[in-house]
Formats: sequence, C-alpha cells, structure tokens
Amino acid sequence: MISPRTDHHWNNGDLYERYIGRWSQRVAEKFLVWLDLPHALQWLEIGCGTGALTAAIRSRCRPALLIGCEPSAGFLGTAQTRLEEAAAFCQGSALAVPLRDSTADVVVSGLVLNFIPNLAQSLTEMRRVTANGGIIAAYVWDYAGKMELIRYFFDAVIELDPTMREHDEGSRFPICQPEALERAFREAHLSDVRVAPIEIPMRFRDFEDYWSPFLGGQGPAPAYAMSLDEGRRSQLRDLIRSRLPVDPNGSIPLVARAWTIRGRVLHGS
Repeated sequence: MISPRTDHHWNNGDLYERYIGRWSQRVAEKFLVWLDLPHALQWLEIGCGTGALTAAIRSRCRPALLIGCEPSAGFLGTAQTRLEEAAAFCQGSALAVPLRDSTADVVVSGLVLNFIPNLAQSLTEMRRVTANGGIIAAYVWDYAGKMELIRYFFDAVIELDPTMREHDEGSRFPICQPEALERAFREAHLSDVRVAPIEIPMRFRDFEDYWSPFLGGQGPAPAYAMSLDEGRRSQLRDLIRSRLPVDPNGSIPLVARAWTIRGRVLHGS
C-alpha cells in the first residue's frame, strides 16, 4: 500500500488543478486582501506551484518585481505557461533559495509550509532574502478543522481503518494550526506576528466532481485512495458519499478554511 506519509509530492500541474488548484485562486485573493500591502513592492513567492498566488499578486498588487521559486519542474512549466512574461521564475528549494540577500520587500508562501521538511531552516532562508523591514507571510489549509474537502475523506478513511489515524493530514501537519504557526514565526525572530483565518466556499457540481480528483493519485489523500484495491476504494467512496451535504440540485457545498500568518523582518534583532 502507498503510504500518505511518504507520497505527498506534487509534480503534475494538471492533476493539482483538478484537486486543489481550482480553489487556490480564491484563497490567494483573500490572503492578499488581508495583507493589504501597497503597490510597487518587490515580491518573492516560495513554492509558487502552478501560479495561483503569483497571478493574484500580479493583478492585485502591481509589483515592481515578482519572482516565483518552485522545486517542481512540472509545476514551474504550468506557472510559466499561465503567466508568460508577467513574472520571473527560478527552480529552487525553500531550504536553499537561489537568490541574493534582501532580494524582496515581501516573501510569501501559499499552502506550502506543511510540506517543508525543516520549517525553521526555511524561515531562516526567507529572512535572508527579505529586506530589512520587509514582510514574510504565508497561509496553510486547516486540515484538522474546516478544510472539508479533505476532512470528509480522512474521517471516512479512519472509520474504515483506524490504523490510518496517524496518516490523517490533520494529525500529520500540526503546523497547520494557529498556535503552531505563530510559535514558528516568533522562533524565527519575526516581529509583529499576526494570525487570522480566511474561508472560501467550495461547491462541487455533484459527487463525481468531488470524487474524481482523488483518483489522480497525487498528494496524500489521492495517493491513499489509489493504493486501495477496487473493492475497498468503492467502500470508501460510498461512505464519503453518504456523509457529504447535498443541495436539492445535487451540488455539494463545502467550506475551506486556511490560516494566514505574517511577520516583519528586522535584521539584527
């Protein structure tokens, strides 16, 4: 069986868009409204993925400079196609950003912090590439609470197989809770740290619109779904289907909550 603990790598932009990416633009826009920063700043995005946040920065914030940094060549290709000449891109890790010190006024990361193996080192890198007085900000899904797309999935998984409890993304990613986020930013010596929730509606046309992205096999939940034999996968599918809220027109209304965080860099502090 494929373990969600190890198979959470993202490398296919099209599969990501079907699963999570189609909701990423909405949360990105709310994140930027919450940040409320002036125009003409220099922005760097760590883990830009398929470019949802990058595109929102370009249209809403009118940056003087916009760079997206991403380790996956597949995701970079999707982002470059999506944005063409609107941003610059580089392939690199959050643990070793291939840019000089104090490159950006704002360094952001969307839906990525929980996948970084050494968050403290990554925040040190973000500080390094942020100008004095600049902002580091991020957001992550609330897997343990109201990221309902995935919450319904893992609640059903655990009911059918209690041994999978430790693989639940809500348990595996404690950084996706406000107290842990705030602690990590303060331990990184960031000032004026603030945390807040943002929520977006997710409405699926029908159950197949909800379920079919799990069959792509990319990410923890889809990897687990595709590791099951057909009988067990059907059992899981039917249990989830029995639990989901359904409107009279057959659509499925869910909510996705993300936790946002920001802090200020004061070099020498």
